[in-house]
Amino acid sequence: MSHTAEWKVRLHLFEDDDGTTKAHAVLDTGTSALTGRGSAHCHPADANVPEIGDELAAGRAMVDLAHQLLNAAERDMEGTGAPRPGPRQAAGWPL
Repeated sequence: MSHTAEWKVRLHLFEDDDGTTKAHAVLDTGTSALTGRGSAHCHPADANVPEIGDELAAGRAMVDLAHQLLNAAERDMEGTGAPRPGPRQAAGWPL
């Protein structure tokens, strides 16, 4: 059973005038889309380094996207009759 797919992720970064960087990570599977969101705010006592805000906001958006994708996979697994993983069990098919 061979399967190949290409999913695309677009990452959009926005910086507000108040020093808040926001990120949207959009996953397009070709049949559905998920959007992860993240933000970062520069502390007034810290040096304003936009690249750091970009990295933090983007990383947080991708973590949000990953959680959404794992939740979708768990729901899909339940739809096949597989039990939902417990709090200490990692999501995935048994080996």
